[in-house]
Amino acid sequence: MAHTQHLTMRRVLRREIAGTIGLLTDEQDFTAMRRRYRSFAFDDHASYLRQVEALLRTLASQGGHTAVALFDPEEYAEFCAEHGLDPDTPSSRTRFTAELAATGATVPYDGQTLDALVPRLIDEAVRRATWEYATTLLSRVGTCASCGEDIGRAAFLRASDLLVRILEASGPGERHLVCSVSTEPETLMAVLRADDDRHETPRLDEAEALEFTTVLALGIATRTAGGLVMRTSTPRATDRVYGWRLRGEALEPLTAGEVFDAYCTDAESGDLVSPESGVDYCAPPDLRDDGPTTAHHH
Repeated sequence: MAHTQHLTMRRVLRREIAGTIGLLTDEQDFTAMRRRYRSFAFDDHASYLRQVEALLRTLASQGGHTAVALFDPEEYAEFCAEHGLDPDTPSSRTRFTAELAATGATVPYDGQTLDALVPRLIDEAVRRATWEYATTLLSRVGTCASCGEDIGRAAFLRASDLLVRILEASGPGERHLVCSVSTEPETLMAVLRADDDRHETPRLDEAEALEFTTVLALGIATRTAGGLVMRTSTPRATDRVYGWRLRGEALEPLTAGEVFDAYCTDAESGDLVSPESGVDYCAPPDLRDDGPTTAHHH
């Protein structure tokens, strides 16, 4: 009787435990793991993905909460070298996955297929990497030679102020913002979605908002060329698209023609893209911004 009770309690406790699965989304990464480590027992990437999906469904059916993390073989090798672990063991992979759960990009499994989950996971990983890279660059800007102020911190406060002004000026509805800053070796981009009505403050994803503000702050702190484009959508109305050019610590309004050119040009190839029907390319609303209030002209 006592033994049966113990088994029952263990099953109950299992439902209380949250887990994370490290997923090899890319076939090239999967092949790297298979060739490097004999203890990695999978032979086929497609079969591996099917097994992972079946495991996720099983765990969900048992009432457990599982998150999926992006497993990168190079990061795994570095982790094992740093901690003196043998990389060719399941226990080392488990320890690395636990580290990912605490510090890496993860997406909760809620019954979706891997075809739907993987793009979300990759987007989350890119978003996190962008934020980490922008944060690192921002921290290296240093202090103002004349006043000693931390330029990165002042730029972040300025970017936060500009974001608040943008959301207040844009009015109710769904907002989709894209900020780009021309860093080397490639342009950094951040996306922020906001949704509200006339009786609520904007609903924002905190991680998205932090990344967006950090990228904008980096452009401000480094005086780098950049811009911001917003698309607003409200029921029974034409979508509106407008934007600003980043100039120093200020946002300079783009004309309707400039917004049209920016929105209808492929960012990678430079080729023209057909404009969408039912979209109004227009000048942006007034941000009522008289200039920097939280950052000095460094």
